[in-house]
Amino acid sequence: MNPSVPLSLLFLVSLTTSGAAQQRLKVFISVDMEGVAGVVSDQQLSPTGFEYARFREFMTAEALAAIEGARAAGATEILVADAHGNMQNLLIEKFPADIRIVRGPGRPLSMMEGLDSTFHAVVYIGYHSGTTNLDGVRAHTMSSARYTGLKLNGTEVSESGFNTAIAGHYGVPVVAISGDNAAVAELLALVPGAAGAVVKEAIGFHAGITRTPEAAQQLIREAVRTGIERRATIRPARVAGPYQLEVSFKHYRAAELLAYLSIVERTTAHSIRYRSASLIDIARFLAFIGSYEPEVTP
Repeated sequence: MNPSVPLSLLFLVSLTTSGAAQQRLKVFISVDMEGVAGVVSDQQLSPTGFEYARFREFMTAEALAAIEGARAAGATEILVADAHGNMQNLLIEKFPADIRIVRGPGRPLSMMEGLDSTFHAVVYIGYHSGTTNLDGVRAHTMSSARYTGLKLNGTEVSESGFNTAIAGHYGVPVVAISGDNAAVAELLALVPGAAGAVVKEAIGFHAGITRTPEAAQQLIREAVRTGIERRATIRPARVAGPYQLEVSFKHYRAAELLAYLSIVERTTAHSIRYRSASLIDIARFLAFIGSYEPEVTP
């Protein structure tokens, strides 16, 4: 101890440092696109669609609204994961300088890449309902082109459900979601305390009644702020191990080939099962079967 420094000053510095540490609030935001206001078809979702460029703007604006809501709730550090399609959709030049963005495909944790136990809250923006849901705009799980079902430990899960299990693995609560009414209802059934921003009402797979981008962004700001402010009352949704993942494909070929691996069990002509003691292994396996192509080159 420096004898020239008064004890009162040292005590004040100690309190200030302690307070700063307690105020640290780290938020993870996973951003998909099907649940963005106005999205109803692949014309908004794919680079080949005639409205994609406009809807990248809207997707980015909803992510920014979530950031504003998080900061209003006291967030000090925010990581955003671009989680749609090729994972290169968000217009990164529009984000504040202190925001970090996970970008690009080929990630072990896919939509949740970058999350770990140092975070205090998870937020989903632009999410959609699962493939077995009878309602929801663009309802699917992980891939509308490949899968007809995804089960974790025998229970059908949506993307939000699977991702919430990953968040639970790290002890982080999911506190807010935006999307259509079906997507929000799915998460709230799993995490009752989370806040939801319903930005459109589903009519069918390719139809809905949408709010305007401005109205949707305001709902998102409010929901994210509310969810983060009550994070202490929301318990992480943990799934107990050991784990088994069951995937049903639209076509039999993938199930046939994957069953060549000794770690994979083929359960039907179109379905496989993979088991592991680690949920992260399950996530990595799912990311692999969703991303690998024999012709992949650097």
